[in-house]
Amino acid sequence: MKRPLPLLLALLVATAGCMSEGGVKMEKTLEVGSVFHDGEFIPKEYTCEGDDTNPPIYIGNIPAEAKSLVIIVDDPDAPAGTFTHWIAWNIPPVGEIPSWVPRKPETDEPFHIVQGKNDFGRIGYNGPCPPRGHGVHHYHFKVYALDTELKLEPGSSRKELEKAMEGHVIAWGEVVGLYERK
Repeated sequence: MKRPLPLLLALLVATAGCMSEGGVKMEKTLEVGSVFHDGEFIPKEYTCEGDDTNPPIYIGNIPAEAKSLVIIVDDPDAPAGTFTHWIAWNIPPVGEIPSWVPRKPETDEPFHIVQGKNDFGRIGYNGPCPPRGHGVHHYHFKVYALDTELKLEPGSSRKELEKAMEGHVIAWGEVVGLYERK
């Protein structure tokens, strides 16, 4: 019999923030920003109508004990439910995730991270691309500070990532950008 706790935890993380061990809600303590402010429209270049590359993500207030960062970008307004646009982990605990993170980084890349499969079925970032005429969608760029690096294969799923993160989140924060295709 499957235990419902991981599914419940994943739903709570996706919709309400981050839960710590014991079900106590963890407050946002990371400062997360980008080239857009919380509640502003994401520039077209970071969407399917532009270059479809990730925007830079700025992170402040990273705890000294953080060993790595995780990013999860999703759209809870998608017609079939929350749609994942990007998952990446083992990000160095530094103040910026640069723009243009390659989908398959070379070993000599200065900013090497591990990326998983998004809901487009691809590894790496794919930007906002809501159905035309579907209204404004909200894109949550959530960053988590972990007390460890994860032993997770490239191309892993969001469920696998969230399971691996359990018990290791020490801080989190997000910035929400908007996008609409007319």
